[in-house]
Amino acid sequence: MSEAARLADQIRRAFEGEAWHGDSVLELLADVDAKTAAARPISNAHSIWELILHIAAWDDAVRRRTGGTAVQLTDKENFPAVTDKSEAAWRKAVGHLKHSHDELVKAVAAFPDSRLAEQVPGKTEKYYNFFYMFSGIVQHELYHAGQIALLKKFK
Repeated sequence: MSEAARLADQIRRAFEGEAWHGDSVLELLADVDAKTAAARPISNAHSIWELILHIAAWDDAVRRRTGGTAVQLTDKENFPAVTDKSEAAWRKAVGHLKHSHDELVKAVAAFPDSRLAEQVPGKTEKYYNFFYMFSGIVQHELYHAGQIALLKKFK
């Protein structure tokens, strides 16, 4: 198995399941409805819904970077606003999250190992290569999975 395929597997596990640490993003979302997702049980904290839109935005940004695009999200793109809080809108948001994630996993799995040490487009930090970014997106998903798990406790 290539190094990129191993990284893709770690990204998949953090999001879909079979992760060493515990519940993945999707496992945590399995019983979340629109009302719970939109709730703000902690003042000044993001809702579950905002977190999943944020995860989807970064999954898409990393995928686009693999294609050579220098991506920097705006504040609006980083944490998109939730304007429709219906069950249908929640299901659509989760579907968008799954699609963004699936496309990222495919892109990373197909990424050539020979390019893992290359600088990510638009990044100036010497350490910010593709390997660092792919490892970082795993950490990002797990960080927000922890936030989702805590927010669910207020349900």
